[in-house]
Amino acid sequence: MGTAAAARKLASAAAFGGGGLSVLGAGLYGVLVAEAKLARKTIGRLTEEPPPDATGWYGRGRPGPAIRIALLGDSSAAGYGVERVEDTPGAHLASGVATQAHRRVHLREHAVVGAQSSHLASQVDAALATHPDVAVILIGANDVTHTVTPSQSVRHLSEGVRRLREADVAVLVGTCPDLGTIKPIAPPLKQVARSWSRRLAAAQTIAVVEAGGRTVSIGSVLGPEFAAAPALLFGPDQFHPSADGYRQLAAVLIPSTLAALGLGPDDEALPEAFRGEGVMPVAAAAARAVENPGTELDGTEVSGSQRGLRGRWVELRRRRRRPGGETESPETSEGDAQQEATQDARADGVHDPGQHDAGPSSEDERPAEMR
Repeated sequence: MGTAAAARKLASAAAFGGGGLSVLGAGLYGVLVAEAKLARKTIGRLTEEPPPDATGWYGRGRPGPAIRIALLGDSSAAGYGVERVEDTPGAHLASGVATQAHRRVHLREHAVVGAQSSHLASQVDAALATHPDVAVILIGANDVTHTVTPSQSVRHLSEGVRRLREADVAVLVGTCPDLGTIKPIAPPLKQVARSWSRRLAAAQTIAVVEAGGRTVSIGSVLGPEFAAAPALLFGPDQFHPSADGYRQLAAVLIPSTLAALGLGPDDEALPEAFRGEGVMPVAAAAARAVENPGTELDGTEVSGSQRGLRGRWVELRRRRRRPGGETESPETSEGDAQQEATQDARADGVHDPGQHDAGPSSEDERPAEMR
């Protein structure tokens, strides 16, 4: 079964409650269960020390109103394995958006180490309370390593995106990375993990676009350079990205985050056919995206219609990665945050800074097994 057909089947199973095991077959699913257990044993237990929290203000000295970003997901969003906040994907993302949009940015991190798609609901609850302009979600790898059925994963993700869009929050989802690049998963079962994660990524793409969000493919965690330099771009456990790997991850997210906010550069206003960009049915585009890291998909219309004979129309883009400048340390001073929020409220004329930019929650949002 091709990737596009498998993705359609998974997305349909998620929507209508099917199991989704037939995509790879029950036999291969059982193989992946055994391989995932072996890989997790090789990787070892996660450290109890949480990664630095990237929540705070970025782009100081730039004009407002501030762009509010909510970062949701798992350890790849939280920055597991790094010690400096400046090395987290959240800090890279917020700094890059501030630089390229020439705006202040307030990022609030809700990502939790060890999170699966089923944990997104509580993160979405927390994000909605802060009224972000855009939510960036990175989720899926733990669903594969914990052998959650793909249809279940996609169903949880789709519901989270739907709730955010109903609140008028723009949504960007970085789809499941290619787990075939992970060293603790040895061949030939490495190919099973690659097939499983790619098909999950394609199914995530279809579900997210149908729910009103946009996606960008993470693929081999960030292009050929990741597979070519695993010692540089993987962390010590050979599973999570290193500091350089997280920088590469953010470089993929920044252009699509700006596009989701309507702040993309003028020279990228229209698709460019010579770069492989254009409009096509969502399943075909999703299959193409998993093969090309950094590919962005967003719903569009053709002749005034959102759907054709082969499903939802999407615009496929390959955004240019632009220099993001130096990564900042977040400003987390409550007094400064309140002052910045007040300035934003005056500029907007509508926002209540007390609602938007309260300090980080003290509630422990980690999944129960990680506490």
